[in-house]
Amino acid sequence: MTTVNPQPLWQPDPERIARAAITRFQTWAAEHHGAPATGGYPALHRWSVEELDTFWQAVTEWFDVRFSTPYARVLGDRAMPGAQWFPGATLNYAEHALRAAATRADEPALLYVDETHAPSPVTWAELRRQVGSLAAELRALGVRPGDRVSGYLPNIPQAVVALLATAAVGGVWTSCAPDFGARAVLDRFQQVEPVVLFTVDGYRYGGKEHDRRAVVAELRRELPTLRAVVHIPLLGTDAPEGTLDWPALTAADTDPVFEQVPFDHPLWVLYSSGTTGLPKAIVQSQGGILVEHLKQLGLHCDLGPEDRFFWYTSTGWMMWNFLVSGLLTGTTIVLYDGSTGFPDTGAQWRIAERTGTTLFGTSAAYVMACRKAGVHPARDHDLSKVQCVATTGSPLPPDGFRWLHDEFAAAGADLWIASVSGGTDVCSCFAGAVPTLPVHIGELQAPGLGTDLQSWDPHGSPLTDEVGELVVTNPMPSMPIRFWNDPDGSRYHASYFDTYPGVWRHGDWITVTSRGSVVIHGRSDSTLNRQGVRMGSADIYEAVERLPEIRESLVIGIEQPDGGYWMPLFVHLAPGAVLDDALRTRIKQTIREQLSPRHVPDEIVQVPGVPHTLTGKRIEVPVKRLLQGTPLDKAVNPGSVDNLDLLRFYEALARERA
Repeated sequence: MTTVNPQPLWQPDPERIARAAITRFQTWAAEHHGAPATGGYPALHRWSVEELDTFWQAVTEWFDVRFSTPYARVLGDRAMPGAQWFPGATLNYAEHALRAAATRADEPALLYVDETHAPSPVTWAELRRQVGSLAAELRALGVRPGDRVSGYLPNIPQAVVALLATAAVGGVWTSCAPDFGARAVLDRFQQVEPVVLFTVDGYRYGGKEHDRRAVVAELRRELPTLRAVVHIPLLGTDAPEGTLDWPALTAADTDPVFEQVPFDHPLWVLYSSGTTGLPKAIVQSQGGILVEHLKQLGLHCDLGPEDRFFWYTSTGWMMWNFLVSGLLTGTTIVLYDGSTGFPDTGAQWRIAERTGTTLFGTSAAYVMACRKAGVHPARDHDLSKVQCVATTGSPLPPDGFRWLHDEFAAAGADLWIASVSGGTDVCSCFAGAVPTLPVHIGELQAPGLGTDLQSWDPHGSPLTDEVGELVVTNPMPSMPIRFWNDPDGSRYHASYFDTYPGVWRHGDWITVTSRGSVVIHGRSDSTLNRQGVRMGSADIYEAVERLPEIRESLVIGIEQPDGGYWMPLFVHLAPGAVLDDALRTRIKQTIREQLSPRHVPDEIVQVPGVPHTLTGKRIEVPVKRLLQGTPLDKAVNPGSVDNLDLLRFYEALARERA
């Protein structure tokens, strides 16, 4: 790919650079810890990975992390997996998340928005009071440090209170969104054996009420370790027999007591998509998440007490945990429980307007849907407070960068666009937002501080301006401390460290450019390798989905027994579009001219839809397995898929071909 200094789409002005927290941090770290005073972000990043211990010590001091007992050193054993961070230290995540209550008691900590789009505030004082009351009740129920507490909850204030109360007592939080079916929830919760379950009776989405009482009853039957079930009447129903009522548990005026736990004490369990087996139960630590999220949100996202932070997410996706951590920086977080498209495609922009959002986070897919639908966010809404639009979930295509920039520029706005990439595995970003760097179309601005992100060839040699495997060569505090039910660590090791011993391989294709920016090309386990030329599926989607007739696409590369290679492209068409010879020709021509003649598909097949994981990622590997003849029940974990009937279509297609 070419990286010959194209003009940036956006440059931060000197005032923005000067007021950015990362600029002030660099000046302070130069004075106190020997960081480079000049050279801007590239020099700071180089120092942060070369002087890893000093950098993370500086982060804890800059953000005034409260260690109730001091650490012996920053890094004990630095080998991966198994790096030991801040051995000897004790602290509490929830204590840090509620610190702003001391100085801004009556200001909003949370702004809750449902499909009426009218924000309801929860003040810092009220949040702290509810957490204190619930934490005391959890202790009364016998919840002790290390016990698991689960939530089958939408993105509502009660979910935040339950997470923070769990962390306050040293429990381990885990959650699923209520659109997950019973099997998907049990695949996750049965692994960790929760002692308390917080549930709703249902939720509202797309203008309709969805009753989940039958699912909750099944969860109660199938989770024998439960000592208590807490009923939150979102739809107004009575508490089922044998459950506790949320209002009663959060009524007391009780100061929270924060259990002081070791730095590496488990904070929460997140789950991989689990498309081909049981989801991985990924355990991250109180201290590791605390310092990683302070760095990511306070420096990279430039969030502080004056900000309002909105990211469209559900409690089943790591971005919800990331959003809650906005509280660590004293930021007001915006919780939206509802559909992205209700009452129309512009719903998320309306929420940003009504809540005064300053950092607006969404998916690349939503940006592209708005572009296709002819939405004009900055023209039709007052988004003057939005400083940054951040996207994740999949790479933001170049057209998405241009569209966002042009829409906001037409309204006279100076918009910072931050495409970010990380993973559930670290609950953070490997690369993305830097408020002091330019933005180039189609690129993530830079690797994150303390993250030695590289692109490697199969032999473990670093590449510049070439596609390679995304690797991280030094430990990050938020890397998993372990997987649940993986006593010898073999599943954890196989997930990230099998390819390059001692080095984290994430499973994405990336390019690190000669100017230090990063391009994501999609998953390396679904690489398209034709005649030795590798291409990420994301590059194909970006080109094909520019065509107005294509709603979504899925591309698969399959090695044939005779040594050949079959590469079909599945297309889900926009309403009214027809897959005729003319459209087939345009699709092939687009790929040939914009990407590579070698990656023109062998076949273009119209499909009723593209299957996704429950967190919205396209399912490529299970479809590949189906097309190779693997039975559906062995190719995919049914509980991990948003629409199993779509996979049956691909299974039938495989039978026809056979």
